Amino acid sequence: MVHLILFRFRVGIGGGGGDAVVGPARRSFEVPASLSINLRTHDQEHHECDSETHQPSQPAKMPALYLTAPISADPRLALSLAAQAPTFTTSQASSWWSSLPYPLTLFLNSESQEKWTSYENLFLACLRTGDFTTAYTCLEALIARFGKTNDHILALQGLYQEATAQNTGQLEEVMKAYDEVLREDPTIFSVRKRRAALLRSVGKAAEAIADLTVLVDASPTDAEAWAELADLCLGQGSLEQAVYCLEEVLLVMPNAWNMHARLGEVVYMSAQKMEGGDQMKALAESMRRFCRSIELCDGYLRGFYGLRVTTGTLLEALQGAKKGQPTTSDPLAGDLAPPSVATVMKLNELATAKLAEIVRRGTAGEKGWDGYSEVELKAAKDLIDRDTQKIER
Repeated sequence: MVHLILFRFRVGIGGGGGDAVVGPARRSFEVPASLSINLRTHDQEHHECDSETHQPSQPAKMPALYLTAPISADPRLALSLAAQAPTFTTSQASSWWSSLPYPLTLFLNSESQEKWTSYENLFLACLRTGDFTTAYTCLEALIARFGKTNDHILALQGLYQEATAQNTGQLEEVMKAYDEVLREDPTIFSVRKRRAALLRSVGKAAEAIADLTVLVDASPTDAEAWAELADLCLGQGSLEQAVYCLEEVLLVMPNAWNMHARLGEVVYMSAQKMEGGDQMKALAESMRRFCRSIELCDGYLRGFYGLRVTTGTLLEALQGAKKGQPTTSDPLAGDLAPPSVATVMKLNELATAKLAEIVRRGTAGEKGWDGYSEVELKAAKDLIDRDTQKIER
């Protein structure tokens, strides 16, 4: 019932986001999870002393799985993380200083970026799978390290209360707690984001939009907030506002390939409500956005899928265009000329060939092609088969 992970469209340097980076173009960089804690401690390196040897101890390297935020639509990652959470928390709590109050734990506890990222990811995974006991253990560890008044800790505490709420009345109490925090300090954006997520989860989309509008006015470079605002506007049928918000995301993160594809999708939807030259311009813009997304990530299935659909529709529009319809650029309005039929046809063939390759190799489970979800592969296969049937007829 509760929006456990705040935003579905995560953006970062080069992309990332709610869409997994898959195939041979998988990138090594990922953006932090929504409401992630700023786990950097100090610029200087910390050297803690081991309780037995009295020698500087090096933090243990965390498994890569712990460093992956469980935000994917596929529940397998969250289940895998949650299953390992009790073992992880037990191993971390075995030191004698773990029971000391904050801030004494700062001087004796081993420090590393990976450790606290792991704690938060395990916390989110346990919430998603309903293991609230282990989730609370992870939350206690984060509170002991960063304190109850840390901005992100406040948001995580609210997230826990949202997830464990049994009825609407308890959710209203959580909302009142958010309001009280924001009344004392309106600049705590992590809590404001949680408030917007809670409003959305209980069906108050208009109020969530108002909250996020305040946030982006105060912090216009918050790409995550712009992306969530775009999704909310899209849900309300406000396509123009959604396009505007996604363009703001790309001003902050111009290489976010998933956002280019998302903008292409929204522009394509708006083109369905247009006619004539306006529709053709919108379809051409949508096609360019998908082209940019696959230029930045040449294994991005969603980008190729969108390119295939858009070019197919654009081909029909170009071939059915009436004589005398404007096909050149408008120097006053700054519009680009519609692409030629030959160019669109080549892009259509490229997208079809690439989708067929992704489906073939992804279904076979070839090494380097195993990051695609079954749903994506099935959708791509259905699109190819549908077009093949049209040609046969």
